[in-house]
Amino acid sequence: MPPRKAAPPKERPSTSAAKKKSARKKSPAAQLDAAAQLDRFLDKFTPEVAAQARTALRKMRARLPGANELVYDNYNALAIGFGPTERASDAIFSIALFPRWVSLFLLQSGTRLRDPEGLLAGSGKQARHIVLKSPALLDTPAVQDLIAQALELATKPIDPTQPRHLIIKSISAKQRPRRPAARK
Repeated sequence: MPPRKAAPPKERPSTSAAKKKSARKKSPAAQLDAAAQLDRFLDKFTPEVAAQARTALRKMRARLPGANELVYDNYNALAIGFGPTERASDAIFSIALFPRWVSLFLLQSGTRLRDPEGLLAGSGKQARHIVLKSPALLDTPAVQDLIAQALELATKPIDPTQPRHLIIKSISAKQRPRRPAARK
């Protein structure tokens, strides 16, 4: 049997090819696809929870121009993070949807924030959250102050001159029900 010829080495994509690939992710068409996908994720929830989340997202987008929005349709919740980069570890805030409520998470510095009104909940080493009984809670001076503190303490600032990017980061194949179980 004749000896096998070695396959030629695979070429790595050039840096410009990699940049083009990442630019495609952020094209207007990709943004539209991501926006449509996020709408479908939101529609899995009750109309009340979906409406609260859409209002909260509008308010956060207005407060955080230039933020990248990172969408995680996870097992337990739908989470939309806001941060300066596409890295989840850089996210400063997230809006998380559960079957019965929507929460604002302060991810990087929740434990270091001054909270004289006692709005923050949670017991982890880093993050804290506020259950948004209404998206109007985001407009209160106390919550605005917490958001401002979190932005000050962030490891990387959000550049308001950058365009907003909506990025679908993950979709769990297996998920808890997005609507509460019917009460008997």
